[in-house]
This record gives sequence, C-alpha cells and structure tokens, in this order.
Amino acid sequence: MAEMSRRKMLVSGGALGALGALSIASPAQALAWTWAPSGSVAGNGAGADPRWVWDEQADPVSAALLDRGEVPAVNELLRTWTRNDQPLPDGLPEHLRAFMEQARQLPAWADHGKLEMAAEFNKSRGLYLNVLNGLGGGMLSTAIVKEARSVYYSKGGADMEDRVAKTSMLGFAVGALDAYRPEGTCVVQAVKTRLVHAAVRHLLPQSPQWTDGIPISQSDILVTWHTLPTYAMRKLREWKVPMSRAEADAYLHVWQVTAHMLGVRDEYIPASWDAANAQSDQLLPPAMAPTREGVELTDILLDQLAEQTSPGRIDRPLVNAFARYLVGNQVADWDAIPREPLWGPLITTAWPALVAFREGLMPFPLVPEAAWTLDEAVRQYILFFLTKGRGTVIDIPTVNRPS
Repeated sequence: MAEMSRRKMLVSGGALGALGALSIASPAQALAWTWAPSGSVAGNGAGADPRWVWDEQADPVSAALLDRGEVPAVNELLRTWTRNDQPLPDGLPEHLRAFMEQARQLPAWADHGKLEMAAEFNKSRGLYLNVLNGLGGGMLSTAIVKEARSVYYSKGGADMEDRVAKTSMLGFAVGALDAYRPEGTCVVQAVKTRLVHAAVRHLLPQSPQWTDGIPISQSDILVTWHTLPTYAMRKLREWKVPMSRAEADAYLHVWQVTAHMLGVRDEYIPASWDAANAQSDQLLPPAMAPTREGVELTDILLDQLAEQTSPGRIDRPLVNAFARYLVGNQVADWDAIPREPLWGPLITTAWPALVAFREGLMPFPLVPEAAWTLDEAVRQYILFFLTKGRGTVIDIPTVNRPS
C-alpha cells in the first residue's frame, strides 16, 4: 500500500528528481517548430510542424484494409514475407501491394558502404547498444506521454510480453550484420511496422479511452527515434567509448535509413549528429512527463526483465538501479523506478569501470567485483531479448485494448 501511495505521488509530479542524464527540465508546452530542413538529409523542405504530419501513403492503405475486414487474411499472407529480397506474397490486395513495393525501396541516398560499416560497429559495440536501445530507450519511451498512452490503449498494451517481443524485433533487425543486405530483415520489419502505425492511427481515435487526437505523428516517431540513436550516441560518448568519426557517421546512417523506411519524411531526418542533437533538444523535453500509464508499463517491463531473464541471479533491485543509472534520476522518478540504496552506488562505480576494462583502459585487478555481477546481468538481459522475438510476427492490429 505504501508503494502504491509513493507511485501515486510520483505520477502527480510531487517528487520529480534532479536533472537526469538527458538534462531534461520539467515538461513544457511544445514551442513553435524551428528546426531547419536545411539540416536534414533532404537539405530542404517546407518546414511544416511534424506534429501535424502523419503518413499520407500508409494511412489510407491500412484504413481500407480495416474497413473492408481484410486484415486477418493479409496478416496470414505477410507472415510468409521474412527477407528483404523476398517477393511479396501472392494474394495481397492490389492497393496494399502497390504501397509495399514502393515502401520497401531504400532511399536513393542510402550508402551501402556506410550500412556495412554500421553493421560492424553494431557488432563491436553490441553490448552497449543493446542495453541503451533496449533498457535505456524503453525507460525513456514510457516517460513520453503520447507514446506511453498510445502503447497502453492500443492492442499491444494488453499483452506487454508480446509487445516487447515485437518491438525488439525491429531494434535487433537494425543492429544485425545483415540489416539491409538481401538476406536481412530490416526492410520487412520496417514496412510492417509502418502499416501497424497506420492501423493504430485509424483505430485508436475510436477508443473512448483515447483523447489525444490522431496518434503517431511524424513528430511522435522522431521523438521515439531520438530515444534510440541520439540517446545511445550521447551515452557512448559520455562513457568515452572509442570510435572513429566514420563509425559514428555510419551508425547515424543506418538509423537515417530506418527512419525513412518507417515513413519519416526526408526533410525531418537529421543529416548529422549536430542536427540530431539540436532536433532532439527541441522535441524530447516537451514530450516527456509522468503518467499513470507510463508508470504501469515501466513496472511491467522491469518485472519481465527481473523475473524472466534469469531467476535467482538478476533481481528487481539490480534492474531498478541499472535502469535509473541509464536514464537519470528525473526520468526514473517519472517512471516511478525505486531508488536502490545498495545497488545504486555500486552501479555508478561498476559500470564505468566495466566499460573502461572492455575498452582496454583499465587493468583487470582494478575492476570492482560488482562489475562482474552487472556484466552477467547485461549478458542475460541481451540473451532474453534476442530470444524473446523468435517465432513472433508483426501483425496489423484490428482492435484497441479492451476497456
């Protein structure tokens, strides 16, 4: 009962922490859109506020499938489409086929050399990136007001294990060595996710529990995007992980391509890390605040990790402390992640030491014992999410979360 009261206080805003890892101040009203399209991969654009732009190609396609009752049959067909180079299955409605054939094409500006370098970078830095994109990005997403509420009230919110598995599929596809190679799956997962987003935009406004207009605008997708590559690169640099300029640019490039494949207009996709940081600074702070839905989703996610990853070895206090370390006190307080007096200070010392040891910057005898417990926890976490998505397919939803 005391824990419930504490969480209620946190959600009401009565116990916001100090500035966290992202230097996010208290949430504010979104300012007028000022990010210049000259900083995008397109180099120009109309400069329209992305909060009022959705997906004019995908939205009518998913809406028509839903209105005609064609989604179950389409889902069955799309389950057989699993490789980037694979022809689309026979039997798809013609309007869907035409959209997917166009949507599966990489942008003309995609650089295959950079994509290959990004794959190697993801391989060499996989431990850090999986933790940042999975646990760190997950905790940030539950503190994003519209994202937490759209996840909670859409179909995925009723079964978070399945939702996490489907979300992790796209994340691991981006980080795979064959992400955009013919035998990879990133194109497949991105196009399917784009159709899912369009379906949610059609369905969620029909829910009596949803009061936020049309969800998943271009701005909303960009906000989420910045909790992945932009956040991850900031943390890698904070941890002093060695990398070349070319590697950093390649890592950005694979996420630029992925944003395009998810339907983000090229005029909104940052062309450089400086442009990405500037856009993130404008979009992310006003989008974040505590919500009841976000707190509940956070608790479910951390329980899943603590209980299912490796029972008896990774307990909830360690998971709480590591999540808080990754996102900082303010976001952790918004998510109602408990403070852990034992593990908190240990992780603050152990993780930087573990990173330094892995990068050859610290000798073995100086690494604290807690670092090896944390190292094993991270390994089990990654194994959990790598295997969780096996056998899972991304289906277009037909309903919202039941009332």
